[in-house]
Amino acid sequence: MDILRGLLGIAVLVGVAWLISENRKKINWRVVGIGLLIQLGLAICILKIDQVESFFESIGALFITIINFTGDGVSFLLGSFVSGEVESPLINFTFTVLPIIIFFSALTSLLYYLGILQKFVYAFAWMMKRVMRISGAESMAAAGNIFLGQTESPLLVRPYLEKMTRSEMMCLMTGGMATIAGSVLATYIKFLGDDDPVQSALFAKHLIIASVMSAPAAIVASKIIVPETESFIEDFSIPKDKLGTNILDAIAKGTTDGLKLAINVAAMLLVFIALMGLFNWLLGLAGT
Repeated sequence: MDILRGLLGIAVLVGVAWLISENRKKINWRVVGIGLLIQLGLAICILKIDQVESFFESIGALFITIINFTGDGVSFLLGSFVSGEVESPLINFTFTVLPIIIFFSALTSLLYYLGILQKFVYAFAWMMKRVMRISGAESMAAAGNIFLGQTESPLLVRPYLEKMTRSEMMCLMTGGMATIAGSVLATYIKFLGDDDPVQSALFAKHLIIASVMSAPAAIVASKIIVPETESFIEDFSIPKDKLGTNILDAIAKGTTDGLKLAINVAAMLLVFIALMGLFNWLLGLAGT
């Protein structure tokens, strides 16, 4: 019964995506089928093979470790503010999430300058073009979304964003919405597991598995709703002047871009939360 319920849920979700698709004739059902098979394969491997489960847990721990290095910079700059005197929600977002965006932007700029991230994009492009016939840039972002957030993952493919098609952008954004950011993964684990190490490990495993399995599901949904109708880029070369004249320049450019993005994120959240408060107040008046 549980299997039938799951199959029914998949069929309903695919059906809803098909109904709201902007071009049903252009849907590549091969991509949809392979994406669903990949999701099924991941589920079987993660749940049944201990080594695979441990592998993904290690990857998640690695991303969280890298992100946690942001705390060194935050403690140096804002040490007196993160000593417990500030309310925890402010610490969790203002002093943790926003600095992660800046740090990750600088880190990806450095890795692009050194030519490291391009190699990953090339590898994903070679593999995914043959398996699912999607571009390397969007598959790289989809993979990054597993442990990164909606704002950090696009930084992985930042040099290619201006050349990405509408369908690729949809895939990028859908993946970000479907998966769990590494910056908040630890918060979820702490909230659900409290101080119990056994429960924390259990919830961490389930959250990571959910995020991993959501990546191919996001590709399937995005390719049904916004099918690819254009030719995606295959030339992943990046002009050297866009990356910086030297390592320090590359880091500086990445830091500046990350700062702009972090400020935009903070400003958007401030406005939307304020508007929600306004609407709640108006509804309260209407109710009385």
